[in-house]
Amino acid sequence: MSTSPSVILFQGDSITDGGRSRNDDPNHFLGHGYAYLISSRLGAELAGKQPRFYNRGVSGDRASDLYARWNEDTFSLKPDLISILIGVNDAWRTMNGEPSGVTDRLGRAYRHLLEETKEVLPGTGLVLMEPFILKTGATVERWDMWQERIGHYQRLVRELATEFSAVLVPLQDVFNQATEKADASYWLWDGVHPTAAGHELIARQWLSVVQNSPLKIQ
Repeated sequence: MSTSPSVILFQGDSITDGGRSRNDDPNHFLGHGYAYLISSRLGAELAGKQPRFYNRGVSGDRASDLYARWNEDTFSLKPDLISILIGVNDAWRTMNGEPSGVTDRLGRAYRHLLEETKEVLPGTGLVLMEPFILKTGATVERWDMWQERIGHYQRLVRELATEFSAVLVPLQDVFNQATEKADASYWLWDGVHPTAAGHELIARQWLSVVQNSPLKIQ
């Protein structure tokens, strides 16, 4: 990590986007999801160093969409740490047979993105978040297919985290365990998108893993 203030960037799809604004209003530009929760806690704890947090999640994005906007939404910000959560839209469009999902590009796009990041920002820390689902709402009808596809993505993310010396944030087990306390829809209202409680689970897990890793923000 570079000297203070640290710059932390959250990247991904709608789960990261969290309804964020597209302006510089500090009350809204972090959205209302896990990125906001993580930023609010670390921002308060590290106020003396005034870390800067950015959210560039875009609803509907696949890994290839991330790569397409990586110059503008990542490299230009020169982050010290990049946290990425992606995969559910790649799965959704591929399974639905949409034109944008004729070929499954998550693996190759994700790899290109990480390779280029290591080249352009060699000192930047990488956090890869595991995609996740629960059996409720949109995932019920083709649950076996969802499990197979997301399971493949989870294995891929683990492999990429090892290959690129990134910190992996496991999330599927966190949500599986949470269903012992409340129904799946309490955490992921449609099987994919978190509720407020679901975002809190993600934030807690991210902080637990990252803040106990070599990438600790301090």
